Amino acid sequence: MGSSCLVSLTFCFLVLFNCCFAQIEQVTSQRGQQQQGKRRSQQQNECQFDRIKALEPARRIKSEAGVTEIWDENDQQFQCAGVVVIRHTIKQQGLLLPSYSNTPKFIYVDQGRGFHGAAIPGCPETFQSSGQNSRDRRESSEDQQQKDQQQKVRQVREGDVVALPAGVADWFYNNGDSPLVLVQLLDTSNAANQLDQDFRKFFLAGNPQQELQSQRSSNQRGQHEGESRRGQQERYRNLFGGFDERLLAEAFNVDTKLVRRMRNENDNRGIIVQVQHELQVVSPQESTEEEEREREHQRRQGGGSNGLEESFCAARLKHNINNPEDADVFNPQAGRLTTVNSLNLPILRHIQLSAQRGVLYPNALMTPNWNINAHSICYITRGSGRIQIVGDNGQAVFDGQVQEGQVITAPQNFAVVKKAGSQGLEWVSFKTNDNAQISEMAGRVSVIRAIPEDVLANAFQISREDARKLKNNRDEVSVFSSSQESRRGRD
Repeated sequence: MGSSCLVSLTFCFLVLFNCCFAQIEQVTSQRGQQQQGKRRSQQQNECQFDRIKALEPARRIKSEAGVTEIWDENDQQFQCAGVVVIRHTIKQQGLLLPSYSNTPKFIYVDQGRGFHGAAIPGCPETFQSSGQNSRDRRESSEDQQQKDQQQKVRQVREGDVVALPAGVADWFYNNGDSPLVLVQLLDTSNAANQLDQDFRKFFLAGNPQQELQSQRSSNQRGQHEGESRRGQQERYRNLFGGFDERLLAEAFNVDTKLVRRMRNENDNRGIIVQVQHELQVVSPQESTEEEEREREHQRRQGGGSNGLEESFCAARLKHNINNPEDADVFNPQAGRLTTVNSLNLPILRHIQLSAQRGVLYPNALMTPNWNINAHSICYITRGSGRIQIVGDNGQAVFDGQVQEGQVITAPQNFAVVKKAGSQGLEWVSFKTNDNAQISEMAGRVSVIRAIPEDVLANAFQISREDARKLKNNRDEVSVFSSSQESRRGRD
């Protein structure tokens, strides 16, 4: 009898677990659809334009140990994509102060190396200091026994992408011997942002400059709110500056003198500050063995994720897309493409973003293509070249040269072609879908290759022989060498 009850109980538990599991998968799928639906509804009237420009930063804000540059969020291409682009340049021993935003953030490490910390709500402090550094030795033995505990601190280097959900506070520190350059994409159209289309930075320390906040003209933010803010003060403060001192002292169980230091009222260092002594944090040394374990984890995962395989607290937040060995497409005569999406960095499914790293050798070409399900925001990391973007009316909305440090947006379904200059062309493209896909127009896996010869012959009013040339003269995939130029010149 007891055995029969146990079997029945086990069966009921399995049924309940499977039902809950199915519901979680359904909710995850519905959340992605809802996010894409919100993006569509917010951008119906934002992508009607005749011209796109390659843009330099519009605002430059200096801090004690670095510079922050912001592209013009009022430009039509950024309003169309529903994003904001920011670049931080952090000097040696510079600390980008802890902050969070109302949008998910996708960060590309363009140069240098350093530490990155993310304080994820509800997750335990699994790292603990040994208390054996020189600073600790100067303290009393009682203080040494109180070891510092923290959440995981990750080492970042050139080529890393870092994904952060909305509302998660994070910081960066440059422990290298060159500037640490971070290019950030803030997705203001993401469903996680329930405020408005303005990006908002909430700082936990320092006195952020007013120019750091959004200057986008938002119809959803009331005029009264803007007037009240201007009436209160011209200078922004960190979040602790708005609370009553005694309430904060009670909340932290400290005296009001320490609380006043937290408010940083007379701090004019900006949001990137100089660390006087080397920053003392607990972070394991990154090694090739750790990288190999990450790759093995991805291979075991097989690209699939059910939302339960990786807990949020232990989720990987970064992935390197700079290693040629990890390229998805490689042509020794032309270059390579490397993609990071929710298949190899599962947290991207949560924030609905992905990225592609492109490297073209001198005079090489990336096949004409269009983004099927995403906008593509392209940041030029090295070199120069020519880009053309063509809209639905068959007219070029952009045809010009691009160079290092510029940003240009290719709206969803607009056709794009890139050709490198004499020094090559490198870029990283942020895409507004966690599994963004492209359709190629030339080459071995192109849409033209998939169409029958007779269809092409009648569509273009050409012979079957010419249709065969269109289909088969390029046998490369995605990135093309420049070896065909001399042949075209003779035709």
